[in-house]
Amino acid sequence: MTHVTKSGQPNPSCDFDPNEDKIREECGVFGIFGMENAASLTALGLHALQHRGQEACGIASYDGEKFHTERHLGLVGDNFTGEDPSERLPGHISIGHNRYSTAGQTVLRNVQPLFSELHSGGFALAHNGHITNAYTIREQLVEKGALFQSTSDTEVVIHLIARKKSGEFIDRFVNAIRQVDGGYAFVGMTSDMLIGARDRFGIRPLLIGRVGDSYILASETCAFDMIGATFIREVEAGEVVVINADGIRSFTAFPNARSRPCIFEFVYFARPDSIVGGKSVYEVRKKMGRRLAQETPADVDVIIPVPDSGVPAALGYSQETGIPFELGIIRNHYVGRTFIQPTQQIRDMGVRLKHSANRAMIEGKRVLLVDDSIVRGTTSTKIVRMIKAAGAKEVHFRSASPPIKHPDHYGIDMPSKDKLLAANYDLKAMTEMLEVDSLGFLSVEGLYWAMGAEERIAEAPQFTDHCFTGEYPTPLIDRDREASGASKQLSFLVEVA
Repeated sequence: MTHVTKSGQPNPSCDFDPNEDKIREECGVFGIFGMENAASLTALGLHALQHRGQEACGIASYDGEKFHTERHLGLVGDNFTGEDPSERLPGHISIGHNRYSTAGQTVLRNVQPLFSELHSGGFALAHNGHITNAYTIREQLVEKGALFQSTSDTEVVIHLIARKKSGEFIDRFVNAIRQVDGGYAFVGMTSDMLIGARDRFGIRPLLIGRVGDSYILASETCAFDMIGATFIREVEAGEVVVINADGIRSFTAFPNARSRPCIFEFVYFARPDSIVGGKSVYEVRKKMGRRLAQETPADVDVIIPVPDSGVPAALGYSQETGIPFELGIIRNHYVGRTFIQPTQQIRDMGVRLKHSANRAMIEGKRVLLVDDSIVRGTTSTKIVRMIKAAGAKEVHFRSASPPIKHPDHYGIDMPSKDKLLAANYDLKAMTEMLEVDSLGFLSVEGLYWAMGAEERIAEAPQFTDHCFTGEYPTPLIDRDREASGASKQLSFLVEVA
């Protein structure tokens, strides 16, 4: 499915470089109950979570009589600024969502929150993560007469709720999420409650905060900081929380739930000023750099981070070794992902649109580049060449995470295994391909050390680390069906804006 503008050109907000050497983030969710002008705070919360999804954004609210929704392609700041969002989206309950499309394409009908009028009344739902059996359930529901309006896996949950007409709404919600698998954090709202839920392993994050007498749900604590809220606790793995006029109630959706959060939140996704799992993301990343220095030392003159995500690890490496840390690469923050690249010559120069070498810190020196991870290796190679062109005597490269050898199926938009550099080449071959004098990766054991764990427990890992180990915590039903030749794409609609 393709989304095009009326001119017939690709929609800029949906366009991205298919060879991008960075993993694209998942999504961010936010919800608030009991605050007048709730949509305004939701917009601020989404702005703080913008790094988690930049293709689309949406907000839903309820004013005591009617539901209101507004959804857009593009950034929060481009769509919810100027006039107070609460003028358009009044009410004391609101939820919001930033999106990257990991299931379903980036067209307006897939932008969340999704809203449906159910037997019990209106319901809006936003989702971070990916349901690994969504297409299997969807096919079953379509065979029974269900009519889907999107290709988003989130809509499956709404249909499962709708099909169970008996019982309290929260019981129907719990019944629905017990039928889906994968990694997810849901934020939903009815006319009188805000709902939050995490999968049985707590793979995707969801936190509870408070501002005044109002409760908040968000993907990261940086959203609380944005609006002056206080962090209370995390929603537990397998827990459903209901927030209404009486306060907070907790329900156990999965009695045998075991916390195993995604370790990539610490490697890359979460903002460095966030607290995840009781740990400072910034401090964990610095510890990754310290351990990286211990495991893969380098005889160099200067340590240079690949901005912005490589900065904390590079600082840790520098502090561990005493080798000077310098900003040898300057990032241009005003270049979007959609810069037109009409010729191969311009396309080859693309990395310089985002990064430029600080020659004064590089020329004549032995340089160590530190990045958070290496995915395809395409952008990394261009950066290495840029550093050499700036006069570096030697260029060494270090990854503050282990080699990425396996794709994700829990909400991270990651290339297939055949496009992951470390899945297809050994260290010597990767060193040659990246054109560096040496290459090193943090070990899995080192990553667990940085997380404060003594060691990885093989029979019951403390974190979801499948990208490095290949051990997935849940069944991958849709992936296995697709591998067997079963189609999972049920819609071929071309949507015109």
